[in-house]
Amino acid sequence: MPASPQDLVHHNCINLRLPTYGGLWAWEFEREGQTVNIRVDGQVAFNNIHNVLEAALDGFGLAYVPEDIASPHIAQGRLMRVLEDWSPYWESYHLYYPSRRQSSPAFIALVEALRHRE
Repeated sequence: MPASPQDLVHHNCINLRLPTYGGLWAWEFEREGQTVNIRVDGQVAFNNIHNVLEAALDGFGLAYVPEDIASPHIAQGRLMRVLEDWSPYWESYHLYYPSRRQSSPAFIALVEALRHRE
C-alpha cells in the first residue's frame, strides 16, 4: 500500500494517455496546500478512463480514476482507495473534448451555462 504519492514509483500503475494533453497523464495529488504530480509506470496505458477502470478491476495495477465511476466498485469491495488523504475533492465541472476548434453551438452553450452557474 503506498503511503505517499512518491511510493507509486514502486507499484504497477495503469496509465491514461490523453492525445490533447501530449502524452501520459501525470497523477495529481494535494494535501495541506502541497501539490504533487507523479508520472507512474505500468504494463498498460489506455486513452479512455473506463478502460483504465476495467484494467484495475482485472488486477493490472493501481488506477487514478474519478470517484463517481469507482464508488460502486469500492462499495462492492472490488476496489479500494489508496492515498485518500492526498486526494482532493473538487466541486467543479471538468470537460474533456478533443479540440476547441469546430465546437457545436450546443456544446458552446453548455460550456457558457456551466461557467456562469452559481
